[in-house]
Amino acid sequence: MSTQSQSAPAPADAPNLRLIIGSIGVLLLLAALDQTIVSTALPTIVADLGGLEHLSWVVTAYILASTVVAPLYGKLGDLYGRRNTVFVSVGLFLLGSALCGIASNMTFLILARALQGLGGGGLFVLALSVIGEVIPPKDRGKTQGIFAAVFSVSSVIGPLLGGWFVEVFSWHWIFYINIPFGALAVAGFAYAFKPTGRRVKHKIDWWGAAFLSTTLAGMTLFTSLGGQTFAWDSVQIIGLAAVSLVSLVAFIWVEARAEEPILPLGLFKKNVFWVTSVIGFIAGAVMFGSITFLPIYLQIAKGVTPTVSGLMLVPMTFGILFSSAIAGRSMGKSGKYRWIPIVGMSALIIGMALLSQITADSSTAYFALCIVFVGLGMGCIFPVVTTAVQNAVPMEVIGTATAAGLMFRQVGGSLAVAAFGALFSARLASQMEGFAMGNGGGEFSPAALRNLPDNVKALVGDAVVNAIHPIFWIAGGLAFIGILFSLLLEEIPLINRQVPKGE
Repeated sequence: MSTQSQSAPAPADAPNLRLIIGSIGVLLLLAALDQTIVSTALPTIVADLGGLEHLSWVVTAYILASTVVAPLYGKLGDLYGRRNTVFVSVGLFLLGSALCGIASNMTFLILARALQGLGGGGLFVLALSVIGEVIPPKDRGKTQGIFAAVFSVSSVIGPLLGGWFVEVFSWHWIFYINIPFGALAVAGFAYAFKPTGRRVKHKIDWWGAAFLSTTLAGMTLFTSLGGQTFAWDSVQIIGLAAVSLVSLVAFIWVEARAEEPILPLGLFKKNVFWVTSVIGFIAGAVMFGSITFLPIYLQIAKGVTPTVSGLMLVPMTFGILFSSAIAGRSMGKSGKYRWIPIVGMSALIIGMALLSQITADSSTAYFALCIVFVGLGMGCIFPVVTTAVQNAVPMEVIGTATAAGLMFRQVGGSLAVAAFGALFSARLASQMEGFAMGNGGGEFSPAALRNLPDNVKALVGDAVVNAIHPIFWIAGGLAFIGILFSLLLEEIPLINRQVPKGE
């Protein structure tokens, strides 16, 4: 492995430091928002562009692309400088945003979303890396806490903003709005973050990255297309399964021999790393897999506007902020964390059980109670698993371990959205069989729904509810499995613990 010096963070005066943090925070917010901002706009997008069977891919393409490239950006930053790498990441993100805005069909939109994800994935990783450049270690926790809050808030602010843009302007503006804010943020970053001139020679694990990308893409296509576009025993689906398996084996073989593996296999020998990776995977699947379809229920089954559907998701944000604050305070005082993911998974089970009982006539108060429990569960899981991993690994692989944790969370989300999307589409098509409307069974907007007779609205609402219930049952089952893995988590006290090099 190539050597690298443990250089001190690049000095920055107070005004520049604030501008750097603010600029990176805005870029991170934009990237995080684009994971969720399209959810409330999906019914309108599908009504405009068609392609109900590909609905979940508008979300999945972004998550999958950002997941695949995230591990690469850290080493690209080391090789070419973080400043330059941020410019590349932002450039791809903004170009993808512009292309999404002009999309005229679902295939073009999905490809543009993937390009957006190639840039957004870099912003997730580079934000933490840049903070390591400009802030001393003792002060990084507070800034990373701000960024963690950005992730939490964006999970619900995204759907709210998406709904507002759809109603006031058009769905195209949920993508166009990234361009002016992103340009201003990157300009501020370029002014404040001076190039250091330092370079560290690395051998980038291109083969590992290629096999990892192929594995993830194959798995996602398998879950998305199986039983929907192609039969489970078709040549296409069996071929995707074979490609994924072969790529996974090749990835493991390459990583075991690479000088600087993109995901060091030795990390999986650590209990905290592999257990939190599984917990993060499950939590990502439950969160993204369930939240993506809630706006469809609200707008189609209940008939509320996109903006109102976004507002109805706000209680989940309060749950996330409240439980993450309590969890952080508890870890700070006791130095213990093992019990917190157990509580989080239990809250998710309650939330999913409650959601599985919703109907088109469910009250706003009942729906708020459901998603508050979901938020409480998420706030108890994501910050805790990241803290536990960073506490358990040697200092020189903290970045790699953190990026890997993010990758597993995103993979869980992308696979769940694809699988749940296929399940939802198949069940809705079955429920709506013989019932044509608008573009054909199921491709209709909230505006079109409001013009239908009451008896037709009731039929559509029942079809959506019956199609969405199994998603919550499956998500609840995944959360129960998460509890079992949480019980296996080793607890390494957080207080005053230093991890020796090479431990």
